Amino acid sequence: MDLTEFNEIRPYNDEELPQIFEELIADPAFQKAATGAIPNVPFELLAQKMRTCKTKLDFQEAFCYGILWKIAADHTAGLTLDHTAIPDKSKAYTYISNHRDIILDSGFLSILLIDQGMDTVEIAIGDNLLIYPWIKKLVRVNKSFIVQRALTMRQMLESSARMSRYMHYTISEKKQSIWIAQREGRAKDSNDRTQDSVLKMLAIGGEGDLVDRLIEMNIAPLAISYEYDPCDFLKAQEFQLKRDIEGYKKTTQDDLINMQTGLFGYKGRVHFQVAPCLNDDLKELDRSLPKPDLFARVSACIDRHIHCNYQLYPGNYVAYDWLNGTTEFVSNYTEEEKQQFMNYIEQQLAKIKIPNKDEDFLREKLLLMYSNPLVNYLAACR
Repeated sequence: MDLTEFNEIRPYNDEELPQIFEELIADPAFQKAATGAIPNVPFELLAQKMRTCKTKLDFQEAFCYGILWKIAADHTAGLTLDHTAIPDKSKAYTYISNHRDIILDSGFLSILLIDQGMDTVEIAIGDNLLIYPWIKKLVRVNKSFIVQRALTMRQMLESSARMSRYMHYTISEKKQSIWIAQREGRAKDSNDRTQDSVLKMLAIGGEGDLVDRLIEMNIAPLAISYEYDPCDFLKAQEFQLKRDIEGYKKTTQDDLINMQTGLFGYKGRVHFQVAPCLNDDLKELDRSLPKPDLFARVSACIDRHIHCNYQLYPGNYVAYDWLNGTTEFVSNYTEEEKQQFMNYIEQQLAKIKIPNKDEDFLREKLLLMYSNPLVNYLAACR
């Protein structure tokens, strides 16, 4: 295998880090971001500490670990991971998860894995988020590999094939776990569904038939449950702007606001639940089925595992009853929890500042985001 084909997209190798650290340290935009993220520490000291990191994991433990646990302490009501469905922690897995937060889904997963004595994950990240050269360098120091987005159809096929080969190499040869979202972008209404295109990409690389290639990836579905989504009001706002403005598209500035709000907004309780590795399910598939049917079955299987493993909070039940005008789940929350959640929704609504603000429409979209996990949980587990 010619490993140079991955040079453009892979994380940096450890021996490349000294050079990259010097480039980052010399970049005024990185200096500003670093001192913003770690205030009260002179930049010279941060630079000194960076230079002592010999591996990507050293860097993560020296910088990212502490920053992420501080975000968890300041902006969540607790962060938990249940990995018991996969007792064998020595193997590398492809964690395919629903996607709530641009940065924190994979970041929180990595620090939780460290605390359970496991290695951090390599992270699939879209190049649309790498808006400055220093961000692109930093994410590759932080074990990210790059998903190229704005390409022609032909380039997209080549890029997908290369990424698939890279991911197979990472699991099989490097024995390094990976995190990838089940779809491109976050599900704005929290109706989490695996895109067949993600599985098609995974099945390009590897050996054997389609099912063998997916088995090679050790897919472990992962359910991520945030009690509150700090970006909920931004997602609701986007729904109205898309409804009212033909061809509406988010800007780079919007992406930055989403990232910042996601990082520093209040999330309540956050839980990561790993489901069993899919290999046993995959071995039972009828391999003679047409490819589209096989992909649809695998997608449905991943969705079922994710939906059954949601952690549900009082707000999910309140949202369902409020949206549908029922009292079906009244035993799942107290009057106080109901009032608290209703106040929260009104506060989030008040943050939306757009012309012709349609409060009923926006409120409905917010409630849909919180009731959809419950709807999917019931459909998958009953």
